[in-house]
Amino acid sequence: MAYQWFKSFHIIGFTVWFAGLFYLVRLFIYHVEANEKPEPARSILKEQYQIMEKRLYSIITTPGMLVTIAMAIGIISTEPGIIHQTWLHIKLSLVALLIGYHHYCKILMKKLAADKCKWSSQQLRGLNELPTLFLVAIVLLAIFKNNLPTDITGYLIVGLVVLMAATIQLYARKRRLDAEKLASNSSSTPELST
Repeated sequence: MAYQWFKSFHIIGFTVWFAGLFYLVRLFIYHVEANEKPEPARSILKEQYQIMEKRLYSIITTPGMLVTIAMAIGIISTEPGIIHQTWLHIKLSLVALLIGYHHYCKILMKKLAADKCKWSSQQLRGLNELPTLFLVAIVLLAIFKNNLPTDITGYLIVGLVVLMAATIQLYARKRRLDAEKLASNSSSTPELST
C-alpha cells in the first residue's frame, strides 16, 4: 500500500515541478522582452515578472521538486531491488541534470532581477524546451524500464530537438515580419492635423 501512495505523490510532484519549470522560463522570456517596452511600462512589467518568478520558483516549482525527490526515495525504500537496475541509474542521472537546470533557473532569475542577464528571448525559448526533452526521456524510462527501445527513443529525441529548433526559428521570423509590417504601417499612416 505504501508503494501506491509514494508513486501517486511522486507523479503529482513531478507534474507540479515540470509545470513550474515550463512556466518559469516563459516568464523569463517575457521579462527580457519587457526591456523593449517604453517607460513606465518597462519598469512596471519587470517588477511584476520578478514577483511572479520568485513566487513560482519558491511556492510551486521547488516544493514540486522536493515532493518528487522525497516520494522517489519512498518508492525505492519499498522496492530496494530496483536500485540495481540500469534504467533507474539513467533516470536518476537525468533527474540530477534536471535538478541542475532547476538551480540554473534560480541563477537566471537573480540575473534578471539585477539586469545582468545576457540571454535573448529567442535563446530563452530554446532553454524553455529543455525540460520537455527531460520529461520525454524520464517518462519513457519509467514506463519501459530496461526494455526501452533505444533506437526509436534516440530518433524521437532528435526529432523533437529538430522540431523545437524549427519552431523557435519560425516564430522568430514571424515576430520579425510582424514588427516590420507594424513599422511600415505606422510610417505610411498620414498624420492628422488638428
